Amino acid sequence: MRNVVLLATGLLLAPGFLGPAMAAFNLCNKTKATVRVALGRFDGQQWTSEGWWNVATAQCATLLSGPLQARYYYFYATDGAGSWEGKTGFCVAPGKRFKATGRADCARRGLDRRGFSEVDTGAKPDWTQTLSN
Repeated sequence: MRNVVLLATGLLLAPGFLGPAMAAFNLCNKTKATVRVALGRFDGQQWTSEGWWNVATAQCATLLSGPLQARYYYFYATDGAGSWEGKTGFCVAPGKRFKATGRADCARRGLDRRGFSEVDTGAKPDWTQTLSN
């Protein structure tokens, strides 16, 4: 498992930008390679996973816009050589953009299953997750 740096502030620091972040779930890549990222969440009624966002080295991406509605979010990221993963299973589509409802029967639906890392946002309206080697 790779190192994960957690950052929850009102500031989003990205190359050429310094200022208050809009409420969102952001992911910043401080590794030496582009990462592909998927996000999982529960909206109070159903589980959903979606991806892939390609986040270049030294860049940030907004995975969800607007104030966060849940305390816990989940992510999976890979740079091709390794991954940032956890124990919470979600469905993902190999190699293409996807949005999957539910966490069960991934293979039956033509999807792969990956272990996502849990992020406790502390119920904050915005969160920035940072990946590093």
